[in-house]
Amino acid sequence: MKIYTLKAVQKLPIALQDAWDFFSSPANLTLITPASMNFRITCDIPPRIYSGTVITYRVAVLPGVSATWVTEISHVDAPHYFVDEQRFGPYSFWHHKHFFREIDGGVEAEDIVHYALPLGPFGRMAHPWLVRRRLDDIFSYRKEALLARFGEYGKGR
Repeated sequence: MKIYTLKAVQKLPIALQDAWDFFSSPANLTLITPASMNFRITCDIPPRIYSGTVITYRVAVLPGVSATWVTEISHVDAPHYFVDEQRFGPYSFWHHKHFFREIDGGVEAEDIVHYALPLGPFGRMAHPWLVRRRLDDIFSYRKEALLARFGEYGKGR
């Protein structure tokens, strides 16, 4: 099984606690997910995540093709990091670490995702032109949504 890694870093002009309050609320997932994914939470969610939180949702994995995705928040160290792991869903493996570090004038948010694809060689062939491109688009959308919500780091508000 081939394990891929995606890393994204963004500086935000907000306090560490404000970043934690936003990212630790499952309800805010819809605000940072592209509409094209038809993302819909399908369970009751708590106002804040905790270790053991299970979140189920439907998401478009391809145009016109939706899948159920079940993630569990496996680790939480508020307000510094949390980890979500796929329990059931479109990937063979999904482990997503979210880190928040206080920096001068704001916070640095870092995502590190390790993932593997199903379908063996077919999944590996689809990775560069379909899966990785889609993940890059999702994280680009997220970066723009956070920029619109919180402003540009270093520019003040």
